[in-house]
Amino acid sequence: MLKIAFDPIYIHSVPLNHRFPMSKYELIPGQLLHEGLITEENLFSPAMVGEEVILQTHDEVYWAHLRDLTLPAKEQRRTGFELSERLIERERCIAQGTINGCRYAFEYGIAFNIAGGTHHAGTNWGEGFCMLNDQAIAANYLLNNNLTSSILIIDLDVHQGNGTAQIFETEPRVFTFSMHGANNFPYRKERSDLDIPLPDGTSDHEYLSILKNTLPQIIAQQKPEFIFYLSGVDVLATDKLGKLSLSKQACKERDSLVFEQCIANKIPVQVSMGGGYSPDIRDIIDAHCNTFRLAADLFF
Repeated sequence: MLKIAFDPIYIHSVPLNHRFPMSKYELIPGQLLHEGLITEENLFSPAMVGEEVILQTHDEVYWAHLRDLTLPAKEQRRTGFELSERLIERERCIAQGTINGCRYAFEYGIAFNIAGGTHHAGTNWGEGFCMLNDQAIAANYLLNNNLTSSILIIDLDVHQGNGTAQIFETEPRVFTFSMHGANNFPYRKERSDLDIPLPDGTSDHEYLSILKNTLPQIIAQQKPEFIFYLSGVDVLATDKLGKLSLSKQACKERDSLVFEQCIANKIPVQVSMGGGYSPDIRDIIDAHCNTFRLAADLFF
């Protein structure tokens, strides 16, 4: 069964000026239900992740500032949000949704978090609309509970997964792979285990050729027992923040390459949706929904 964590409280926690790009968290499940691809049984609403789990990944002082809404103004601006109790609740629910998704992925092969992909959050900082790093928290949860011993994080959002890279820079059990725009946020990059920075305007053929030649090699060398996939659609040519030139079809083929590798190697995968900032919300929703459509076709 395709299991999907959804984001029921974003509308109450996100400032009005951020609602347009974030409204996808409500529209994606609505579209999937409308198409009949899923039913309500496929959706689950997670509780808040516990503090003890957060502290396996994030610095205690940083977490206390978030929890108590005392993060200094400069650091709040770096996140892109004004802190509120509901916003922190939402971040905690997103992280727990990814953890729950891992358990469903072990059972069904794949699971999704409609939110998540908060890869700019490092051990002791937040930025770029990311405060708690959901996939890093979930990866540490799996390791600390002996649910896996080898993890691959595939980050194909247009922005480098700098927070994820920093969190796992000394953790040999987690291999971080980020393929992203070279001249895009964050302008100070961290070092992933493998970074592939792409020039502005990278086309469908170039992008897919690089991924096709790289990903099977990583899996063969690292032999991961679990995969996290960040499937941002800000790689689209229509994206106002992206700087790459991928079509929706290429974005879909990108997802297919990842999923086919997971299936061929019998590796469970948790998917967080990441970014998407095309001016027409329909482009964002359709590209994200393609990821779900592919999963339904390939896994079930």
